[in-house]
Amino acid sequence: MKIVNYSCEKFVKALGSDAPVPGGGGSSALMGAVGTALGNMVGSLTIGKKKYADVQEDMVRLKAAADSLQEEFLHLVDKDAEVFEPLSRAYGLPRETPEQQKHKAEVMEAALKDACSVPMAIMEKCCEAIDLVVEFAQKGSALAISDAGCAAACCRAALSSASLNVFINTKSMADRPYAEEINKRAQEILEKYLPLCDSIVEQVTARFF
Repeated sequence: MKIVNYSCEKFVKALGSDAPVPGGGGSSALMGAVGTALGNMVGSLTIGKKKYADVQEDMVRLKAAADSLQEEFLHLVDKDAEVFEPLSRAYGLPRETPEQQKHKAEVMEAALKDACSVPMAIMEKCCEAIDLVVEFAQKGSALAISDAGCAAACCRAALSSASLNVFINTKSMADRPYAEEINKRAQEILEKYLPLCDSIVEQVTARFF
């Protein structure tokens, strides 16, 4: 069974076990899907309301984008497991002889790059999700404004978590120029989008007091 088809209970139990997957990467992708869906909920509760007729087209556009993004995040839950398992096996390769050491290093490097690619993709998708949440929060129904704040908080968690899964892989890479390029992109995303999430949450919270 695909991880994405687990029940909530099974996912949490597997996460808390010694199984290699799901782990931080898959959890980040799932949290991204949850954050996107919460933004989507704001759109669903806004569409069709006379009070928000002037943003109807915007909500339809945002919801279509969120629908697609939710599916992409869910796909990344399983993709993360798919790329992590070869890395998990690579750590167990023998390295007693020079030939074995060379083989293990080559396999490890390829596996690290593959394993890093998914959390990096999750980070990029989080950027898209947060951009959507900004609009949902600005234009969506006031009755669902807390959901927009929750969406931003969840997307923030997904983004931060995914970055840690990027950095643990780049740290072990032998190809340092490649690793530093990935790190640079990840840091740029964090510097832009973490404060944006915080701003959304702060703006939503301010409307309650």
